[in-house]
Amino acid sequence: MPASQAESEESSDGDDDFGPSLPSVDAPRKKRRVFKHEKIYLNNMPSFERYTKSYMHRADVRFVNVASDTNFVLTMSEDGILKFWKKLSKGIEFVKQFAAHSGSITGTSLSADGKLYASIATDNTIKIFDVSNFDMINIINLKFSPRCVCWLQKRNQAEAYIAVSDKNSSRIMIYDSRGDQEPLYVLPELHKVPVVALNFNPIYDCVLSVDELGMIEYWQPSGDYDKPDHVFQFKSSTDLYEFRKNKCVPSSIEFSPDGKHFATFSFPDRQVRIFDYKSGKMTRKYDESISVANEMQQSGTALRILDDIDFGRRMAVERDLDKDDDKQQRINAIFDDSGYYVIYATYLGIKVVNIVTNKCVRLFGSEDNIRFLNLSMYQGTPNRKDIMTVEMAASDNTLVSESFTTDPTLFATALTKKRFYLFTKYDGEFISIKGERDVFNEKPTRADREKSAEVAKKRQLSNAVTLHTSMGDIHIRLFPEHAPLAVENFVTHCRNGYYDSTIFHRVIKKFMIQCGDPLGDGTGGESIWGKEFKDEFSVLKHDRPFTVSMANRGPNTNGSQFFITTENTPWLDNKHTVFGRVTSGMDIVKRIENLKCDKDDKPEDPPSIVSTSVL
Repeated sequence: MPASQAESEESSDGDDDFGPSLPSVDAPRKKRRVFKHEKIYLNNMPSFERYTKSYMHRADVRFVNVASDTNFVLTMSEDGILKFWKKLSKGIEFVKQFAAHSGSITGTSLSADGKLYASIATDNTIKIFDVSNFDMINIINLKFSPRCVCWLQKRNQAEAYIAVSDKNSSRIMIYDSRGDQEPLYVLPELHKVPVVALNFNPIYDCVLSVDELGMIEYWQPSGDYDKPDHVFQFKSSTDLYEFRKNKCVPSSIEFSPDGKHFATFSFPDRQVRIFDYKSGKMTRKYDESISVANEMQQSGTALRILDDIDFGRRMAVERDLDKDDDKQQRINAIFDDSGYYVIYATYLGIKVVNIVTNKCVRLFGSEDNIRFLNLSMYQGTPNRKDIMTVEMAASDNTLVSESFTTDPTLFATALTKKRFYLFTKYDGEFISIKGERDVFNEKPTRADREKSAEVAKKRQLSNAVTLHTSMGDIHIRLFPEHAPLAVENFVTHCRNGYYDSTIFHRVIKKFMIQCGDPLGDGTGGESIWGKEFKDEFSVLKHDRPFTVSMANRGPNTNGSQFFITTENTPWLDNKHTVFGRVTSGMDIVKRIENLKCDKDDKPEDPPSIVSTSVL
């Protein structure tokens, strides 16, 4: 469960009492906060922990927006391709696509009623779309580079204005979505530095904007564009300086359906914060930082404990994400339709947190090994009838029954993926959908075919080998996904009997045992390609005993020799390629380590590899 610095799960009665308390045995227990009807709310959410469908674009998918009122899903990839999908009673159906932009996408926005959609890109244009008719209705050419965009339109409001921030200045421009390239109004000095996130609260007719320094401003999208009267009087009485104090910046601002709260996800501190809209007070904070993730993994308190290799790989992805502002801007924290749950993506998967009880109630995609980014939720009824009579409701008509069917679906984009993913309610076994969930709705490119061939080649490599030595068997797990060349070289030599009868020619106590030289003196051996091959450094480190690594005489000089460590040897990191770990036969390794050796570290009676078995 994410850490919280706001309300406690327990009642606050008596929290302000001073003086010594009674012994805990006799003290009355405080009541836990009860959240009524939670099963009903959870029943209107996806339930299957793994994604059930995914669909393709030809480039990485950046944003996904769900128009629940019009039953449309819109996905935008980084190459400027916009796709319209219609929400059906079960799943979605492709409708139409547009080559919307010639530049890289920087932002998208959907109006409150789901009828209008806008996108901005590095080609310095705003493209406006009519969602219900899936058609482009206007192009606005900008005289600046846009950073973020949002609609300033209430539900069913006739005027459709749109706000766009300038990437290189503090200006916010307001346009008529049906007008020309001249802005209706310019806010030049609301912020001192460029604005990085915008969102409109249609319930209270107010815009929230945040700049690169983490300063949040409230303003009305009409009149004098000042702070509305219905919110706090002084910012000093709020928690809105939280970002500036912690030197972090929100990547997104999302409002709850009733407009009473808003959620942010910020970098570099990786905190999810929930604020009360009117007072500006923070009511919840969830720490998703890398340091907390490490602590919870080591203490065993994480929602899911990963093996060390998987955890290390995921942390490497998170550290890369910290360096990429563009990818950070895609991450958001959204509310469900009830407003009681906040949903956001982490290294572990997509968390659904009840902000009343402060508990993580669901975790999606943890086993899919994908880093999800941008989220959007559909919780409507796709076939709902606008007019329903009593006779229709009481009838046995199949079409009428289907109009009450709900298909709650969570849509997600992912890091460096040309797909977007659907999490739904599914009661079957995963094995029955495993081979069908990835839909190939795009023709593979040449790069895709080459990548698929490379992946297939890696899968052909074995992931385990047994060394049958003169002192006993040593079982080794291999990692072709991290060191494909080293594993291919090692496995091929094993299959060809190259290591048969070779001796452990170098043994150093409390360090390592070395083998793989046909000459037996440490000067021989070559790779399967007849030449030295390059190093492959990865998340695998010399951080434990019984690590299997390539021996070399300098950078990129790998041949056939390898060694097995008997202690932690961190000084070897980024000098020798780790490609395996001993999983069984550690006692054999220790026995070899303790053999009596001469001054050149060669055992007086060297053991040998009799044969090998590739598993």
